[in-house]
Amino acid sequence: MTHKRAAASVALIAGVAAGPLAGTAAASAGAPSPPADAGVSATQNTPASQPQQGSQAPSQAQLMPQGAPDPSTQSNINLDSSQIANAHSIVNAANAMHLPPRAAVIAVATSMQETKLTNYGNLGGANDHDSLGLFQQRPSSGWGAPDQLTDPNYAATAFLKALTQVPGWQNMPLTDAAQAVQNSAFGDRYAQWEQQASDLVLSSYHAGPYANAG
Repeated sequence: MTHKRAAASVALIAGVAAGPLAGTAAASAGAPSPPADAGVSATQNTPASQPQQGSQAPSQAQLMPQGAPDPSTQSNINLDSSQIANAHSIVNAANAMHLPPRAAVIAVATSMQETKLTNYGNLGGANDHDSLGLFQQRPSSGWGAPDQLTDPNYAATAFLKALTQVPGWQNMPLTDAAQAVQNSAFGDRYAQWEQQASDLVLSSYHAGPYANAG
């Protein structure tokens, strides 16, 4: 169980708790609430705006505008089909919102840190407070109802809406943009997933090392 930070976030959007595998902590009381309506039905499970077969894959500059990270700073995990499918759900949500590929990279990397792209329900005593889903968002912090937050499309849309309210997010280092939303006690850990997150975004366009996965 992680400890909660005492200081309120200066970001416009904050307030999620990290899950048992993420090793992060939530915003304290006094931080602004997330968007009240993520714009996704709690029961909606239809795919959102998948890239068309043959669509041009985003360039490295679009995925990582500050350049590829130093390989020595990067972590990499083996992923099963459900984790890759969850990454694709995040990319699809970003495409449905007509956001640039960078938004999907930030969101996928954030979920990798929070849950390793695993859609957690209530884990009982192992839960970090009431944190749920791919981003370990908390119903008590206004992110949505439990059945909404365990819907990958809803959870990703909620995260992305919060991200787009952070001034200058497009040009921030990944860890700064993610931390502005998550307000984690371990906010420097998001950047370690940037390369693998970029590869997962590329896979939605049938490109990159995961082109034939998922």
